[in-house]
Amino acid sequence: MKKLIANREIDVNEEGYLLDFNQWDKEIGTYIANECNVSMTDKHWEVIDYLQDKHHKEEALSIRGIKKSGVINIKEFYNLFPGGPLKISTKIAGIPKPKSCI
Repeated sequence: MKKLIANREIDVNEEGYLLDFNQWDKEIGTYIANECNVSMTDKHWEVIDYLQDKHHKEEALSIRGIKKSGVINIKEFYNLFPGGPLKISTKIAGIPKPKSCI
């Protein structure tokens, strides 16, 4: 399915997750963040970079993994991405929703 994001046609699934990471850039990420009511800061982008790095290494993403990352503590993670931090942050990062997310 195609969706107009930041004035470009982007391939997404029915939940709005990008199907092709090569279509992602910071403009796309910022647009998705705005849709999720998240105002991106340097800390947000640091988390996004971490998630994308884990994804490229094909390492599973989980809340427990985030907790052990040293990038962010869990309380701050929930504050930065309220309402489902792993689900929202991976959507903004342009990577698939983790299997651990419902």
